[in-house]
Amino acid sequence: MIPSRLALRLIPVALATFQVLGPVGPSASLAAQSPAAVTVGQDSPASIPSVRAGMSPFPRLTSPLESRLAVTPASASPPPGTMVYYAQPGESLRVVAAHFGIHYSQVRSPGPLPIAGLLNPGQALYLPAHLKDLLAGELLLPDSEVVYSPSTIDFEVAAYLKQASGFLNTHREFLRSTGWTSAAEIIQRVALENSINPRLLLALLEYECHCVLGQPEAGIVLSALLGNTDFRHKGLYRQLDWAAGRLSVGYYGWRAGTLGEVLLADGNAVRIAPDLNAGSAALMYFFAYRYGGTAWRQAVDAKTGLPALYARMFGDPWGLARRAGPLFPPGMRLPELILPFETDRLWSYTSGPHAVWGADGAQAALDFAPATHWSGCIDTKAWAVAVADGVVVRADFGYVIQDLDDGALLSDGLEQTGWAILYMHIASQDRVEPGAYLRAGDPLGHPSCEGGRATGTHLHLARKYNGEWIAADGPLPFILSGWRAHAGGNPFQGTLTKDGKTVVAHPYGSFETNILRSGTGH
Repeated sequence: MIPSRLALRLIPVALATFQVLGPVGPSASLAAQSPAAVTVGQDSPASIPSVRAGMSPFPRLTSPLESRLAVTPASASPPPGTMVYYAQPGESLRVVAAHFGIHYSQVRSPGPLPIAGLLNPGQALYLPAHLKDLLAGELLLPDSEVVYSPSTIDFEVAAYLKQASGFLNTHREFLRSTGWTSAAEIIQRVALENSINPRLLLALLEYECHCVLGQPEAGIVLSALLGNTDFRHKGLYRQLDWAAGRLSVGYYGWRAGTLGEVLLADGNAVRIAPDLNAGSAALMYFFAYRYGGTAWRQAVDAKTGLPALYARMFGDPWGLARRAGPLFPPGMRLPELILPFETDRLWSYTSGPHAVWGADGAQAALDFAPATHWSGCIDTKAWAVAVADGVVVRADFGYVIQDLDDGALLSDGLEQTGWAILYMHIASQDRVEPGAYLRAGDPLGHPSCEGGRATGTHLHLARKYNGEWIAADGPLPFILSGWRAHAGGNPFQGTLTKDGKTVVAHPYGSFETNILRSGTGH
């Protein structure tokens, strides 16, 4: 049953996220005091914008420590002059250091501390104690309630809207791709395409237009239900697609350690506290487009803003996160993947790491194109092939989604659990059907320009794990037949390297982009 619009269910009060022990001392003394140290690399110290004149302090938000980690952290006794910070799921050493504005060599731990790769959720990290002044200790929303995670398995948008019996229950819009389309179908489509939790999209709609649980208030523009009146975002699909893009920029920018503050609509900047999670950063970034000052603070207030509304609509989000488990569980492994094309046929590496969907967001996608004598959007007999074993769960609008097997465990057919692969710009002719089980190397369709903006026939490839897009050049690197992806100075630039050889990404398919998958599969 959906609670009434007046009955607020608040998120529980937080446990202490940080523990500060001993006197505050200079960070230079940490090496002698710490039980474990890391090797200092040649990187320049990571930086994060400091609080400056005109910047507002970050808001105080709430969530239990064990809920944010989805595990019970081990107790830790940090050395004098340090505090303990518990690594959150999806964090790496370098990203934690970037959030706190220190070099990663200043981070210690009682256990192994990998310079590359992910930290285990709940791992104790010792940081200089003076950094406690930067902390918020409270969160907005779990990561699993922002991305299309395992927590969405039993949720149906259409059923929820029917029970809510609000404006969107009967609302339809005409889309060129699907004709007259219900609001439920539009919301679900945007959620799937962007891998954003549909509950969050519904909560944002209710917050902005009150059109999920009731009828839009006077003055609401029906073609701009989320408040973006730009003509390029007219209609429910484009409003939601824009919102998903904003959420993705905030979420994945924080996940990568490249986002340190949000610029509000009134021109003021707000620093993101280093102990916040990616989900909180996503909401802060989203609302910054529309609001400034008091209105922005109200939107991100745990007791009266979007988090409270979310809990009222769907129940305690931190309870949902606990049941779903951590997005990145300890000991998770990279799947073995092959290059996504036939053996002994020349292809080009046309784009390095770039956004999966739209212009911004997770830098998780790579592009490949078959060698041809012509440029542009042309038909080709070349085949894109499966990069690993697994079942096809969706095939439509130019894309194929394959849910991968997990070691000895066969695919469960759910793209929001475990590893899944997006193959984009697959031609409708000869495309594999949903439900088909593919072995690595099996053909799944021909590359094309179908399924979105494209200037030439190519294949757009990306990975996600438990619903989160995985950066191509990050703690979980994209490796195909032994070729490892590296980002360049800008999106779409980059290289693939293997055994001392390098392939350079370039959209023109010049000589340095050429790549083959040998007959041995590598």
